[in-house]
Amino acid sequence: MPMYVFSCGDCGSFELSMPMADVGPAASCPTCLREARRVFTPPRLARLAPPVRRAMETEEASAHEPQVVSQKRGRQMPHQRSTTPPWVLH
Repeated sequence: MPMYVFSCGDCGSFELSMPMADVGPAASCPTCLREARRVFTPPRLARLAPPVRRAMETEEASAHEPQVVSQKRGRQMPHQRSTTPPWVLH
């Protein structure tokens, strides 16, 4: 069941677990029973695997601050020789 965050003016914030169909813009504070406003927070998603997270962070950064490449990295692709030229039809 999803958790929702609400903020009471006197008591501060608190979390409630309730079905999506029952949640509204306000709820009663469990401490003082006054009306508390719902605070919209990002969903609690599972953590990404470190390589995926790094790739996403790199992609995000490159949109605004592209990195300058000064040298080639990685390994060379193997050269494959063809016995017939590519322009010859079979």
